[in-house]
Amino acid sequence: MVDDHQFTIDGLQVRLADCTDIDLVAHASTVADLFADPAALDLVVLDLRLRDGSSPTGNVEAIRERGVPVLVLTSGEDPYLVREAARAGVLGVVRKSRSPEEIVDAIRVAVRGEVVPTTDWAAAIDGDPEIDLVDLSPQHRKVLELYAAGETATRVASDLKISRETVNDYLRRIRTKYADAGRPAPTKSELYKRALEDGWLPFPRRRKK
Repeated sequence: MVDDHQFTIDGLQVRLADCTDIDLVAHASTVADLFADPAALDLVVLDLRLRDGSSPTGNVEAIRERGVPVLVLTSGEDPYLVREAARAGVLGVVRKSRSPEEIVDAIRVAVRGEVVPTTDWAAAIDGDPEIDLVDLSPQHRKVLELYAAGETATRVASDLKISRETVNDYLRRIRTKYADAGRPAPTKSELYKRALEDGWLPFPRRRKK
């Protein structure tokens, strides 16, 4: 975790104390200090506004260059910083004001490398004119919808009555279009994220307990 407010770190430690599947193995007030510790990380929970003056883009890129995904946990007082983080490729944005259960759930999803679809993240995407939407044909869009939602290429082919080779060809073309737009999607989870961003998939509603 990277946050320069000790009470936030303490609060997260308390929230995770009863979790058997998540451990807070390291924390620091800057990204540089975090990586001075050799601990193996599956996820970094990042605050956007740090006292060292670092930018969200620089911090997210520095973390992702080490092969570690990023989840933003922020007070959300500056929409521009949230949009900047979204452009840099975070898995999601969660406000610190959310319930402890929601924050832990978001971390659990992000640790799996999956997109965390929250209203805060959706608002950041919708309000950012620099995120270029990719124009897809109806058939490409349908393949993306099914595949990004979790279907296999074989199942997509069966549902759409086309060959598996055609599905894979469409997926290659879709990935090329996103790469050309500066929004690469080399993995299935990244395709899911792009489908959410562009409105091809609805943001899931959180189940009421």
